[in-house]
Amino acid sequence: MNYDFGTLKKKVKDLEEWLKKEQTQIRTGRATPALLDGITVDAYGSPMPLNQLGSLSNEDPRTLRVTLWDLSQLKQAEKAIVAANLGVAVAVDDKGIRVSFPELTSERRQMVIKLAKEKLEQARITLRKIREDVWADIQTKEKEGGMGEDDKFRFKEEMEKHIKDANNILDDLHERKEKEIMA
Repeated sequence: MNYDFGTLKKKVKDLEEWLKKEQTQIRTGRATPALLDGITVDAYGSPMPLNQLGSLSNEDPRTLRVTLWDLSQLKQAEKAIVAANLGVAVAVDDKGIRVSFPELTSERRQMVIKLAKEKLEQARITLRKIREDVWADIQTKEKEGGMGEDDKFRFKEEMEKHIKDANNILDDLHERKEKEIMA
């Protein structure tokens, strides 16, 4: 009898992708267009993501340029960026919007690291829930007679190995982000 860990592997992969996505939205010393991904603009009567209204690019390491395809949406886009409360300076010119990110102070860096740790902890909590679900499934299969007790504990060891590997990957992602913030 074999246990299918495919679902566990898929959930772990999804969790890793979620943490990567969350970390791209955490500001480091460099400005990246991903920092503006969560901003929605009231355009054409409905909310639209900023990146669907124009192009986002880097002007320099601490400045982003938002070039809208329809300049009539300039005021709404500016208002949405200011309302996002990212702690940035927003300037409008004839080409679009310039978003300047101030230099991170040591105090602000510590706050950003704390936010990154919170995201890591959310990922760990989710991973523990995934482990509990898989372990409950293994125990149910054993009670139904689908496997023996030896198999149950062998599958538990294999599950724990997958969970340990996933935890190591999550820790590595966090360490890289922390180094990026401190650079």
